[in-house]
Amino acid sequence: MKVIVIGGGLAGLFNAILLNRAGYEVTVIERKTYPFHRVCGEYISNEVIPFLTQLGIDTEHLGSAKISQLELTGISGKKFSRKLDLGGFGISRYTFDDFLYHQAKAEGVNFMLNTKVDDVQFINNGFEVHIASGEILQAPLVIGSFGKRANLDQKLKRKFFYHRSPFFAVKYHIKADFPNNLIQLNNFKGGYCGVSAVEDEKFCFCYLAHRKQLKQLGSIAAFEEQVVRKNPALNQLFTNSDFLWNKPEVINEISFEKKSLVKQHMLMSGDTAGMIVPLCGNGMSMAIHSAKILTENIKRFYTKNELDQHNRLKLEKAYIKQWNAVFATRLWTGRKLQPLFRHSYITESALGLMNRFPVIADKLIQKTHGKPFGLEAV
Repeated sequence: MKVIVIGGGLAGLFNAILLNRAGYEVTVIERKTYPFHRVCGEYISNEVIPFLTQLGIDTEHLGSAKISQLELTGISGKKFSRKLDLGGFGISRYTFDDFLYHQAKAEGVNFMLNTKVDDVQFINNGFEVHIASGEILQAPLVIGSFGKRANLDQKLKRKFFYHRSPFFAVKYHIKADFPNNLIQLNNFKGGYCGVSAVEDEKFCFCYLAHRKQLKQLGSIAAFEEQVVRKNPALNQLFTNSDFLWNKPEVINEISFEKKSLVKQHMLMSGDTAGMIVPLCGNGMSMAIHSAKILTENIKRFYTKNELDQHNRLKLEKAYIKQWNAVFATRLWTGRKLQPLFRHSYITESALGLMNRFPVIADKLIQKTHGKPFGLEAV
């Protein structure tokens, strides 16, 4: 039973590992070669721990940092601090994705690295995957896990691709005098920056902002100097930290619009299915959970070498229903919160309100985080 996974990020790698262990013949197509960096907040909620434990995956031996505290800061210097009930851990995509790649490869997953997919076509109840080299692969089932935004989205005519997004994101790794157990979210005009520990006593420093300001100022360096550093907490980090890369990882036109989970019968997983807003702080855990949900439904309905039309439609419907049940409220809440935190005067008011009534923050954290989950028998 063949499955092709397009994209080797967290969702793609977990889909590959789970499906391979279930007896499927899995091929992952990835346009880069591991290890490599991705723009990502690199914080994972502990909701994934039971699942990882059951899979035999232990991130502590990779040096992951345990995170138990949340702090929000504003341009005025006002802060709000709160213990995270569930907590999480920090690990870089460079390390975690590479570990999962080697794990999957050792278990028998086939990888095509440095390989670009030009097109995917659904023909005669099966898929043709067109590789840039001219090769055409065939499989009854294809999973799309090719990230936040890709040329394939245009090929598939996904609606969100045609709506220009005003957001860009920047990520660094830094060495800093910063609490190892803290995830800090810092507001600046038009955006916000997350800071939290990863492995090897490093910290992920990742921010989301509006492209209009960047265009006006002409460069990332000027934008950081004149906008980002207006927040005292961020200015302190820029002043006293050691930035470990010559240049940051950058991604443009990040879309937080609702996306289709199935397009031309391709099943979407991870960010390709739905991009969680950074305020939820849980993009990595959501990618892992979405892979688990998708795999469970594939195992229910793809039980023969060919996936007939009846079972294919049942699979698609079941996946959409379960995905929405798990993630729809989180995404809706995150989309509502995001614009509020981009406006500094609203952020300042919110920080004051949460300091007076911490229970508000507890409710928001609860709404934007999931519950612990594990493997389920299908």
